[in-house]
Amino acid sequence: MATISITFAAPDLTQQLNALFQEYDQPNSPGASVAVVRDGKVVFSRGYGLANVEEKIRCATKTNFRLASVTKQFTAMSILILADRKKLSLDEPLTDFFPEFPEYGRSIKVRHLLSHTSGLADYENLIPSGTSIPVLDRDVLRLLLTRDKTDFPPGSKYRYSNSGYSLLSLIVEVRSGQTFAHFLQENIFLPLKMDRTLAYEQGLSIVPNRAFGYSPKGSTFERTDQSLTSSVLGDGGIYSSVSDLVKWDQALYSTRLVSRKTLNLAFTPTCETDEPGIAYGFGWMIGSYRGVKEIWHSGNTRGFTTRITRYPEKRFTVIILANRTEADLKALPHRIFDLYF
Repeated sequence: MATISITFAAPDLTQQLNALFQEYDQPNSPGASVAVVRDGKVVFSRGYGLANVEEKIRCATKTNFRLASVTKQFTAMSILILADRKKLSLDEPLTDFFPEFPEYGRSIKVRHLLSHTSGLADYENLIPSGTSIPVLDRDVLRLLLTRDKTDFPPGSKYRYSNSGYSLLSLIVEVRSGQTFAHFLQENIFLPLKMDRTLAYEQGLSIVPNRAFGYSPKGSTFERTDQSLTSSVLGDGGIYSSVSDLVKWDQALYSTRLVSRKTLNLAFTPTCETDEPGIAYGFGWMIGSYRGVKEIWHSGNTRGFTTRITRYPEKRFTVIILANRTEADLKALPHRIFDLYF
């Protein structure tokens, strides 16, 4: 793996970048961590605000945030690794992995799960009222087993599906013989030296340098770090830092994890999303900004908002992780792109 070097932005550019994140750098407030990568070099990297408000621990570039749906690109890559190794086919039906699945699972293929075109019900709508024990991926499967059909014919249209990505993590377990967390560690995080990244399993793992999540409450913030679905790994359970995600970003220019042909599947449009001009690949949104191809994914869960935006043609990436629910990160990558190009 090529060494990632770090350079520093010019003083005036640094001031402009800091100004964009001023709202995250307030006293006694949760904040954000940012990394900007250009031509394989980290040209700007900094933490703002507090990772732990109660203990006054500041956000840093090595602070670990819950990635929420940015996790999905790692779940998709896990499937692509297994496909590259001939451990599964993207055209296999759900019933090949889960024989107990109802008949409607025969029409749902792995590629439908990857592209959010499966028609599966949203598992969060199936959780019984009064449930207080955290939901796990295997619970998602059990909930879906109670259904007798999809909401629309698989492959016929796009609808964002956390259910699909939870099932993908279980498919990884079925075909690899490992837990999803262990598979990620052995096949992605360790090879890329993402030393602080992990799929968080409550009671089994400890997140180092952890940011806690917060939500606004009047003029202050309250800790809202975990929810009923925080233990579901496939759709949003990874913790990582901007420094580790730089390593991930750079690996996506190479064939370190999968062949070029397989890697390209992740970034090839499979369907149009609900957002005009935006398509979905496998774990990535695909669009353009100012005529430049833009590949991105965002995440939002209780206490965290995240976004990684890549411009491969420019070898330029913006990574932003925030430990507050209401953070609006959508426009920031474009504003940062405009400062450099």
